[in-house]
Formats: sequence, C-alpha cells, structure tokens
Amino acid sequence: MLTLWQQSEGDFPVSRPGLHHLSFEVASIEDVRSAETVLREIGAAFRYDGVVPHQEGADSCGIFFTDPDGVRLEIYTAQGVAAGVAPSGEAPTCGFF
Repeated sequence: MLTLWQQSEGDFPVSRPGLHHLSFEVASIEDVRSAETVLREIGAAFRYDGVVPHQEGADSCGIFFTDPDGVRLEIYTAQGVAAGVAPSGEAPTCGFF
C-alpha cells in the first residue's frame, strides 16, 4: 500500500531537487494497457503515445505520464514489447524528463 497526500498547492519546478519520478511495476503488458485506458479516460497527460520499450531492444515497457501536480509517473512491466521502437533510441525511456 502506498499513501500520498497533498502538502502544498500549485506547481513546482521540475528542475529542482525532489521526486524525479515514481514507477509502479505490474504483472503484464495487459495490465499496463488497462491502466493506460483508465488514465486516458480521466485525461492524464502522456509523454509518449502508448506503451513503449524502456530502450531500444528492451522487452520491458511502460507508459509515462504526469499527475496534475507535474510529478512524473510510470507504469511498467518487465516483458511484453520486444518488437517495439523506443522513442528515446539508446537512452532510457524513463529519462524522459
């Protein structure tokens, strides 16, 4: 279980020290896609379109988005997208910030 609560109002500069990003591992690519559907329905801001590999040639993949406060979030699985193209090439996709 993870509990988060608001301690301030407004945005914060993402270039300042603090939370870089928060990721959650799920069991399968179907779980990632299910989360993507829900997040799109509620209007989440995505960095990439759909499920993408963590880097070129990787089988691990995820979705990358921000919460309403600008915190960078990821939902990923360890395998399931070996044939996908990484939007960041050789660099890790989770370094999208």
